[in-house]
Amino acid sequence: MTLAETDSTRERMGGLRAWQRAALEEYFRRDPRDFLAVATPGAGKTTFALTLAADLIERRVVRAITVVCPTEHLKKQWAEAAARFGIALDPDFKNGQGALGRQYTGAAVTYAQVAAHPMLHRNRTEARRSLIIFDEIHHAGDALSWGDAVREAFEPAARRLSLTGTPFRTDVNPIPFVDYVQDHTGVRRCAWDYNYGYAPALADGVVRPVIFMAYSGEMRWRTKTGDELAARLGEPLTQDALAQAWRAALDPKGDWIKRVLAAADRRLTEVRHTSPDAGGLVIASDHENARAYARILRQITGHGATLVLSDDPTASRKIKRFAESEDRWMIAVRMVSEGVDVPRLMVGVYATSTSTALFFAQVVGRFVRRRRRGEMASVFLPSVPTLLEYAGEMERERDHVLDRPPKGDDFDPEQDLLDQARQKRDTPDTGEELPFETMEASAEFDRALYDGGEFGGGAPDSPEEEDFLGLPGLLEPEQVAKLLRKRKAEQRAAERSRPAEPAEQAPKHEVVADLRRELNSLVGAWHHRTGQPHSAIHNELRRTCGGPPIAQASEEQIRQRIAKIRAWATGRR
Repeated sequence: MTLAETDSTRERMGGLRAWQRAALEEYFRRDPRDFLAVATPGAGKTTFALTLAADLIERRVVRAITVVCPTEHLKKQWAEAAARFGIALDPDFKNGQGALGRQYTGAAVTYAQVAAHPMLHRNRTEARRSLIIFDEIHHAGDALSWGDAVREAFEPAARRLSLTGTPFRTDVNPIPFVDYVQDHTGVRRCAWDYNYGYAPALADGVVRPVIFMAYSGEMRWRTKTGDELAARLGEPLTQDALAQAWRAALDPKGDWIKRVLAAADRRLTEVRHTSPDAGGLVIASDHENARAYARILRQITGHGATLVLSDDPTASRKIKRFAESEDRWMIAVRMVSEGVDVPRLMVGVYATSTSTALFFAQVVGRFVRRRRRGEMASVFLPSVPTLLEYAGEMERERDHVLDRPPKGDDFDPEQDLLDQARQKRDTPDTGEELPFETMEASAEFDRALYDGGEFGGGAPDSPEEEDFLGLPGLLEPEQVAKLLRKRKAEQRAAERSRPAEPAEQAPKHEVVADLRRELNSLVGAWHHRTGQPHSAIHNELRRTCGGPPIAQASEEQIRQRIAKIRAWATGRR
């Protein structure tokens, strides 16, 4: 079978993107029972899947379709999209119905709905030759019961198409109907049948480029026992200090989130000069913070924000209404983390303490859906090492692995425990439960991250911050890179030409803090050059130069590590 055999197929193929055509060609070349397509958010997985579904129905390979997706909102979204292909899906099908209405070709259901009554869906699957489309298939591994239910319900299916934009998880639960293949180290990784990542999608002009605006700042808080603690977000911190400083930054009572929301709104105003309906999205940790952020945005803009909470039965209608409006801001708690199609979202604020790579990728995926050439997305986030690493690795392809990679000679048990502790799960309305009172939470623009590089840095309302907030709303990816490189060169030239001032002896803690920032910046640059994890680079520097972790290292020890990594950069090991 080739895709050119029928007039209707040729007509459907006419409007497809190159990757969608290539994926369909691969599918029909192999004619498989199971097919896993990995495509970056915004690339058009739904169109690909429904084009395939329409062809299989037309050729009577299948007679019914079931779409399984993560949320109730997505059921309606799939049904609306399917209608454009002449496929009638029932998004309101309930387990209690038992049978599907005759006017429908199939149903859209959630993973939770399948888990509640797998035998019902197995009977439906066996009754008619069915194509099962799994939207964001990694959700089938959210719990063993979900995975088992999906396997039981859809094992008899004639065809199964699995879709995902984020094919990686932090656990080792196998995903049903996904093959795993051992690599050279013995680690089993998921094997996809077609992959279209963010990097090629950006090169093809299918998705928007994303610039990340990271903000640091001084945090002070009082614990339940009355102790007053302080830390600077953006500097190396212990697990507990980082978690509490991060929480202080997101506290609506502090100035950090207020300044960041104001900066994000200024960026949105700039974007709306060329895209008048551009919208912004704040991802909040919990309902209380979300409501408080809405009040702050009203003070900043003079207008209310659309509030979408996970327990709101009208959430889907609110998202749809916002998508079709020209309102400035929407605030959500998990409801818009993935799959929701609001293409006009162009500015985001990552105001949550969830730090898994999966969740971060899902959130960023809400902003990359391109409508026309030159659109650029801006995402504001706290200067937290884990998030900065994710932001610098937008183009990295990840796989779901069932085994832990073997530990190398550079394995640091202390760092490994710290890294694991930072990978917090996204649980409803829960966070750090240790009571404390935020006393101060100031915000400073730290840096911008784009295309693996880092740019700028300065105080609030500094020229550097204003340069990034004022970037034109319509720029091609290469134009963004050119502007940022030019700005960096000008900044360095200005520093070189500035007359030398009499040196003042800075306090020891300020000298050490500056050296830590310099070393972390160099480690980040070496990471982007080599692909090594930040922790591995720091461990290698410690082995080579000696001394404790960076948080305990002396001024001289940090200087030695800076000299060593500069030597690596010039080819001297």
